[in-house]
Amino acid sequence: MADIPSTSNSTMRIAASGLRAQQARMRVIAENLANANSTSRTADGDPYRRQISVFKPEMIDGGQGVRLARVEQDQKAFKEVYDPSHPAANAQGYVKMPNVDSLIEALDLREAQRAYEANLNVIETARSMEQRTLELLRK
Repeated sequence: MADIPSTSNSTMRIAASGLRAQQARMRVIAENLANANSTSRTADGDPYRRQISVFKPEMIDGGQGVRLARVEQDQKAFKEVYDPSHPAANAQGYVKMPNVDSLIEALDLREAQRAYEANLNVIETARSMEQRTLELLRK
C-alpha cells in the first residue's frame, strides 16, 4: 500500500514536467507573435527570426518526462515586402519581414494549450485516485 502515494507522486512529477515544458513553449510562441511585424532598424538588416522550442526526454522517478532543451532559430527565409519608403528598405525597395506566420503560431499555441491541459488532467486524476485510495483505506 505504501507504493500507491509514491506512484501517484511520480505520475504528478512527470506530468508537471510536461506543464513546465508547455508553459515555456507558450512563452516562445508569445514572443514570436509579439515580433511578427518587427523589422530591422537598418537597411539590409535582418528582422526578428522565429524561435522554435526543442524538447528533450527526461527521466523522472523511473518514468519519462520532458523538458525544454533549448530554443532554436527557424532558418526559413524572411518574407520580403515592397515598401521603398520604409527605413529598413534595401536598395531595391524591399523590406525583410520576420519569418513568423501568425496562423502557424496560433495553431502551435493551441496545441501547446491542449498538451498543458492534458498534463493538468493527469495531475488532477492522480490526486483524485490518491484521495479515493485513502478514503478506502480508512474504511
